[in-house]
Amino acid sequence: MTSFIIALAALILGYFIYGGIVERVFRTDSSRPTPAKTMADGIDYVEMPTWKVYLIQFLNIAGVGPIFGAIMGIMYGPAAFLWIVLGTIFAGAVHDFMSGMISLRLGGKSLPEIVGSELGKKVKMVMSVFTCILLVMVIAVFVRTPANLLATLTPEHLNATFWAICIFLYYILATLLPVDKLIGNLYPVFGFALLFMAVGIMGYMIFNAVPIPDGFSDGLFNRHPAGEAAPIFPMMCISIACGAISGFHATQSPMMARCLNNEKHGRKVFYGAMVSEGIVALIWAAAAIAFTGGYDKLAGYMAENGSDAGILVHEVCVTWLGTFGGVLAILGVIAAPITTGDTAMRSLRLIIADSIGLEQKKFIKRLLVTLPIVAICFFLLNINFDVLWRYFAWCNQTLSIFTLWACSVYLARYRKAYLITMIPAMFMTALCVSFICYAPLGAYVEGVGLPLMASEALGLIAMAICTFLFFKWQRTLSPDLAPTE
Repeated sequence: MTSFIIALAALILGYFIYGGIVERVFRTDSSRPTPAKTMADGIDYVEMPTWKVYLIQFLNIAGVGPIFGAIMGIMYGPAAFLWIVLGTIFAGAVHDFMSGMISLRLGGKSLPEIVGSELGKKVKMVMSVFTCILLVMVIAVFVRTPANLLATLTPEHLNATFWAICIFLYYILATLLPVDKLIGNLYPVFGFALLFMAVGIMGYMIFNAVPIPDGFSDGLFNRHPAGEAAPIFPMMCISIACGAISGFHATQSPMMARCLNNEKHGRKVFYGAMVSEGIVALIWAAAAIAFTGGYDKLAGYMAENGSDAGILVHEVCVTWLGTFGGVLAILGVIAAPITTGDTAMRSLRLIIADSIGLEQKKFIKRLLVTLPIVAICFFLLNINFDVLWRYFAWCNQTLSIFTLWACSVYLARYRKAYLITMIPAMFMTALCVSFICYAPLGAYVEGVGLPLMASEALGLIAMAICTFLFFKWQRTLSPDLAPTE
């Protein structure tokens, strides 16, 4: 329990201390008008209260990611706790804050537009395709998961196809309607419910003095049942994405950058939502080993239940929180994926519209962009789910590389302390390249299947190349003349 409390305190202090440093580096300006005021259109650029923007941002980036990812990741051992804390404070929250605030400074631009403005048109083209593919996968994955679950809870004639159609119809509405209508009213409720569930689980563990067998005293060695075949680096860092750093978040931050009413609230919304997600991941990582009795028992439990983290979530909630906890659990594993998929579709509409320069105030123009997205995603439902999920995990983390390097270029161009994004950019470059080189054929993604040492060497080489190119570009900057934001 002591280790858990220390980790929790570190996340909270990280928000106030390092979050404050990051905010000062960016130099937020409370007197500067935001796009919600200067570009208001009543559809996507809509000013909303800060508390509401925070809860929407939290649910946008969270969903079931910090729950399921933390449960699967904690099987690697206590190193998972360190990754959640350090990854959240120094990488994930910085990534989310910078992508959101740079978007805000650039008039609410979508992620590919941000990357293109900093890394060039060729990279923008690659990024646009990469981002669109990732978001399409997110939409497809988060239609099938809740649809299948709803089919098991309802009469036989209400099958998975029926629920998939219902969810798609909701996605279309959430994508087409003004952001403050459906999303603005539903998301704060579901976001609060997700936080309430995590706080309830934490409260039960603390007030009932539930032992949390974290095993720090025994060392940080790998506890994963696959042993050497699943090394902590890079496998664990890919497994725990949303609870530490996730590239998907950068596709969501610009959506809320269009709704923020003052730059001074950027840390609360972007950095704060990521820290909140880290806390949720920390709670569920601790709950998983506390409920089952340790790493070995957790591995056995997952093996007996087909590695379905949703079963563990439901059992923990019902056992510790009773009937109300069961309701929250069902809400979490059904509503949370849906609220990830709908904003993914809305983000994809905005990205495509921005890339082709099509304004979105008129309904028919929003519909023209949305319908092809629906058709493609519906087609993907016929593809093996495991294949979609494998590639989503790696693509998600790889996306953060583009974002962090783009943020580093932005900060360097404006003579700001770029190291706060460059160091995590270097780490994520080494991580993702190592992962795709090491991943055995048929595991996670169809990786190259190289030996671990060779994969890590290639990861370090890729990191060195990107770092060299960054400093080579930096030397072209005028030492005396900095552009005005």
